[in-house]
This record gives sequence, structure tokens and C-alpha cells, in this order.
Amino acid sequence: MAFVSIRDLKVSFDGVQVLHGIGLDIGRGEAVGLVGESGCGKSVTWLAALSLLPAKARISGSVRIDGQELIGAPGPEIEKVRGARIAMIFQDPSSSLNPVQRVGKQIMESLRLHRGLKGAMARTEAIRLMNMVGIPSAETRVDLYPHEFSGGQCQRIMIAMALAGQPDLLIADEPTTALDATIQAQILDLLSTIRRETGMAMVFISHDLGAVSAVCDRAAVMYAGKIVESNEITALFAAPRHPYTVGLLDAIPELDVTRARLQPIKGTVPDPKYLPTGCAFAPRCTHATDFCTTDQPELKRQPDSGLLACFHPAGRYKTETLTRREELV
Repeated sequence: MAFVSIRDLKVSFDGVQVLHGIGLDIGRGEAVGLVGESGCGKSVTWLAALSLLPAKARISGSVRIDGQELIGAPGPEIEKVRGARIAMIFQDPSSSLNPVQRVGKQIMESLRLHRGLKGAMARTEAIRLMNMVGIPSAETRVDLYPHEFSGGQCQRIMIAMALAGQPDLLIADEPTTALDATIQAQILDLLSTIRRETGMAMVFISHDLGAVSAVCDRAAVMYAGKIVESNEITALFAAPRHPYTVGLLDAIPELDVTRARLQPIKGTVPDPKYLPTGCAFAPRCTHATDFCTTDQPELKRQPDSGLLACFHPAGRYKTETLTRREELV
């Protein structure tokens, strides 16, 4: 049985459905990537799972951790899971940290809530966590405010706060979006190291396929509130089958070849209020047929590996070298 199991998760706001039956399993110690453009429902999936959406959200389906149901669970039960069993790193550390409280105090608050540590013990553990995530001179900087740290260091402090509860699962919601390339690489390496040392599972939410390939064992590609393809990282990057996945990979610039025009996916993610009938990706897909505009493909297990929701898998019409994709893995 999967450590975390999501089944038929649906979310709507004011009658507009934004998640359409998400299904996902996560094993102990596994790193799973959630990939897709902004607005595909990646973050909403986990905000719904942890009951962090506003009251107007309507949530149905099932989210279980070790068999414990989270959807519809009483507040005290959810609070025991949040931070302690499932922790989340949010996108923007500068807005997630309290600007008028010292970073050490914020880490110690997590230690008090989730592990019952107080006073000198909490301070010592906060310094240890700051050292663990690579904050230099943590002993003297534990009493500084967030604005006295760089963006990358603030992200490391957010990771330290998430680790304070010793979670079984860490949700990293685009943790490298606001960072430059060098700091991004350091954060990815840090997450991989922490996962290896602690044995925790991780969900890495990102639109950056290169980052996902660096830290994840498996990835699920989301589009318009649905998972459209899922597979092991090596298989997904070597031979993507959904046209959307192919488009995401083809849009990655090649830095080691002569300059050429990028191949973007034309159009944008549809407004959830005005989803097209049939396959939601059909209006942007160059291989869509009339059948695609009237019927919705189901996410089905494939004979070789992975899951796919497409009437015209890429393997049937696209043949090209795999060298570049293999380099990403």
C-alpha cells in the first residue's frame, strides 16, 4: 500500500471545477515531480490535501496518509498531520517568513508545535537545522531578521522550518522559482541530500523540467486540472508520449548548439470556467482529430510502463533523436 494515496480528488471554487479527479500514489522515501504550466492545478492539489484552501473551496475525493483520511477530517486531526507528517515549502520565501520576527524564533515555533521543544533545547535545534541547510555562522545569525538574509538563504531557512517537524513527506512548491541559476542548483542539491539522509518522501512541484529530472524518481504531468501522463523519470524524458509532455520538452532551449528559434506550445492553459469539450489540450495540439474534441481520454496504465491519457500518443507519429532528452535525466 502506498504511503500517501490520492484518489479522485476534485476541487471547485464558486461552482467552477479546477481539479478533475486527481489520482496519485507516493511511496516511502520516493521523490515525485508534478510538472505543468501555471494554472494546471499542481499547488491546488496539495493545498486541498492539507485543508489550506479558503472556505469557499469545495473538495471531494480521498487523500490518505498511512490509511488516515485527510479530506473531511476534523481540524485537530489535520493540524497533527500538517508540519509533523507532511510539511510544505511555499513558492516565495520572502512572503512566507514573518518580516518582524527573528528567523530563529520562527524555526523554534515549529519545533515547539511539532516536537515540544522549548527554551535552550529549541534554540540549539534551530541552530543545528540552520547549519544543516547550509546557513553560514548559524550560531550568530539565528537572531537576525529575514531581510538580513539573501533570497537563497531565506529559502534555506524555509526548508529548515519545514524539517523542524521531522516530516515523512516534504512538499516543495516551486522552491527555486525566484532564485538565480547558481542558487537553484544549490537548493536542488540540498533537497536531494536531505532526502537521502532523512529518508523522507518528497513531492517537487515545478514547471522546470530540468529541476524535476535532477531530484525526482518519477514525474506526473498535469494539464487543466488533470494528470495526463506519469512515468519513471528516465522513461518520461527519453520517450514522452503525451503531446503536451513532448511540447514541454521541445520548448527547452539547447545551449550547446547553434542558436535556433524555440518551439513553444501555442496558446495558453484554458480558463477552468470555459474548458473545451473533449480533451482539454485538443485546441493546442497539432495532432488532434475530431474525436479529440468530443471525447475525453482516460488516464490508463500502458503495457510497457507509466500512465497516459491520450488518443494519439506521441510514439505513433513522432520519431526523433533521444540524445538531448537523455542528457536532461
